[in-house]
Amino acid sequence: MTEEDRTVRRHRAGMVTIAGWTNVGKSTLLNRLVGEKLAAVSPVAQTTRHRILGVLHLEGRGQVAFADTPGLHEPRHRMNRAMVEIACQSLRDVDLVVLVVDASLGPGPGDERAAALLRRLPTPRMAVINKIDLLSRKDKLLSMMKTLVDDWELGEAVPVSAATGEGCDLLIERILDRLPEGPPLFPEDMVTDQPERILVAEWIREQILLRTRQEIPHSVAVLVDSWRTRPDGLIEIEATILVERESQKGIVIGKGGSLLKAIGTDARREIERLLGARVYIGLHVRARPEWRDDDRTLHELGLS
Repeated sequence: MTEEDRTVRRHRAGMVTIAGWTNVGKSTLLNRLVGEKLAAVSPVAQTTRHRILGVLHLEGRGQVAFADTPGLHEPRHRMNRAMVEIACQSLRDVDLVVLVVDASLGPGPGDERAAALLRRLPTPRMAVINKIDLLSRKDKLLSMMKTLVDDWELGEAVPVSAATGEGCDLLIERILDRLPEGPPLFPEDMVTDQPERILVAEWIREQILLRTRQEIPHSVAVLVDSWRTRPDGLIEIEATILVERESQKGIVIGKGGSLLKAIGTDARREIERLLGARVYIGLHVRARPEWRDDDRTLHELGLS
């Protein structure tokens, strides 16, 4: 056996799906583990609508390709059914599924249903108890871990805080131990498979979610209409913010356009970091009734 063969055998690589009920912090966990902001994050349930791949490169040791998925939930619209289907499809043909549970709430009925779904699949699985920074008493973790491992058959449970990073290094090690030996699956310079347009749209939507009332978040979407690089290097992006009712347009725009301006300003900072260039963003707000049940719109959003 050559030295090259020994290196390949020691190196581990695999696909890992981050799954769970809605609003348990999966996207924050993805961003933390990969060390890059890839997924939009907000306190609003069902923030993630696409499968987002993030690749962690551990030099000389391994490569972990994490797939963040939409939260499992009871779908009411075609869009939500598509999101749940994306999540379910992402549980198949991977090396490991990590089920994320919110420590501040404890394992609940939704988590139990997700665990039952995993038990029907041949995929290896483990649990992550997230948001331990919100626990007033850490001794509660023991009973949670017992439920997840002994009762729900999730193999093992690792407590972490995706917000602070506590426990995340250990989680990476435990995941790596469960992956098969083999060469990297993706090039060393690859961090995500998401097109830049999708990331831009999601980061604009993230700013909307952080600033609008409760009735807005689930009924808003962002479409990138045009993308042009000028001779001086400035990237001009025009995007449409979709809402479902005319009354919601005023909420997103704000008094004198103040909210829309703030959304564009903060989104631009993240987008310029991603693209490594100066960016101009033109935002337009349009009401499209019942777009969440419209096949054409869902196709435009990559959700059909």
